[in-house]
Parts: sequence; C-alpha cells; structure tokens
Amino acid sequence: MKKITLSFIALISLAGFSQSKSTGTVALSNNVPITANFTLNNNTSQVTLVLTGPSDRWFGLGFGTQVIAGFGMDGIENGGQADLLVFTTATTPNLTDRWFNGTGNPPQDTQNWTSSNTVSGGTRTITLTRSLTTTDSNDFQMPYNTTNSINIGGVRASTATFSVGPHGGSASAGYATLQFTTLGVEDFSLNASQVYPNPSNGAFLVKTKTTLDKINVYSQVGALVKTIEVNDTSDAVEVNVSGFQKGVYLLELVNETEKSWKKVIVE
Repeated sequence: MKKITLSFIALISLAGFSQSKSTGTVALSNNVPITANFTLNNNTSQVTLVLTGPSDRWFGLGFGTQVIAGFGMDGIENGGQADLLVFTTATTPNLTDRWFNGTGNPPQDTQNWTSSNTVSGGTRTITLTRSLTTTDSNDFQMPYNTTNSINIGGVRASTATFSVGPHGGSASAGYATLQFTTLGVEDFSLNASQVYPNPSNGAFLVKTKTTLDKINVYSQVGALVKTIEVNDTSDAVEVNVSGFQKGVYLLELVNETEKSWKKVIVE
C-alpha cells in the first residue's frame, strides 16, 4: 500500500511539473556578455529570471521590447509598456525595476522582483523571481497560457563604471527573441541541475528544479573535501570553495531519491 501511495503522489507531482516552461539560457547577439533564462511556473504563478552580465560595470536587460531603427529599444509591446532591469552599485537597491519612456535614463518603477546575486570570474549572476502578472501598469505581464515568446534587449556600459549613462553605441547592445518550451519530467531531475558560472574562482550556484538535500564536494582523485547541507527550499544554492586549490572538482548532488554528479573547474 505504501508503494502505491508513493507512486500516486509521484504521478501527481510529475503532472504538476509539466506546468512549467522555459526559454533556456540565451546569449544576446553582438558579443554583449549578457545572458537570460526565463522560467514560467503555472503552479506557483511565478517567473524566475536568471540574468548574467559583466561584474565591473552597470548593465541592463529590457524585455517586451522592440528594436527601433536597428539600434534603440522602445517599450511598444504590452500595450506600449515594456520592463527593464538595471544593475548598478550607484543605487539602493543595486538592482532596480524600471520602464521605458523614450530616450534618456529610464525612470525607476515599483520593485516587484526579489533577487540574489553572486560574482565569479568577472561575471555577475542574478536570480530574480516575480509574479507572472502584477497590478503595475509599467510591468510586462507574462500570463502562463499566452506567453510563448519574449523579445529582450540588453546594454552594458562601454567602460568599467557604475554610473548609469549612455552605453556607447551598438557595440554595447544586443537583442534576441526567446521561445518558451514546456518542461518535461526529465527537466526536474537532479541530472538537469545547472552549475554556473563554470569555470569560476570557486564561488558558484547550483540551480535545480527539484529538492536538494546535500552537496558533497570531491577532489578529482575522489577525496571528500566539503559537505553542504541544504536546509531551505531555495532553487539556487551557493557553493564556495574559493580557498581550495585550483583544479577540477566533482559535486555529488543528493536528495531522498536521486544522486547526480557535476564537474566544476576552479581557476
């Protein structure tokens, strides 16, 4: 009876997993070092955005945007509005929710995102969550059933500075259209977990869409060098082995039903 009950619970859980879709990680065009990964979850009514960019300067990502005259961005989708996120240490909080209002510095909007960020190897990784739809008219709305693609555009300062200003031309801007794909059961196993950035200086995130109880860190010769107990339900766990020797390490990801191995490189 116990096995039947557990199997029934598992079937219910797997059915819920199919209520998520993702763009996967997409890099912007024009060699701009910005990537974005949107995941929409119909069960929690949340969108998760994993955003990466340069760690030594301000950068921003607009979505629901359209390229104007082959270069500029405007918020002409979503009834005339589009969303914009800007990271800069010149503001508090450092990550600000903004909106397009023509040329110039986009004004700040109500902050509807929760976020965390890590820096490794010159790359800043920010993980953000927000409701799929909000009551803020300046937000780009992402209802699960009708959001099948999204246009994004990103910019970063042409030189190392955190003072938000002109980004220096098309060489510092990039654009992409992201398509959403419904996630299957295999996308929610530990094998589908992501580790980034990799290589790193020893600080990185393990992102998973299933439960994660423990992370064991092994040297390349199989010696256990660190164990991290995961005590919360966060889908992104920070691992820091920056004091270890440079080289290749193996991560053993563990939960009640699975184990999975990932290789990381510490530079």
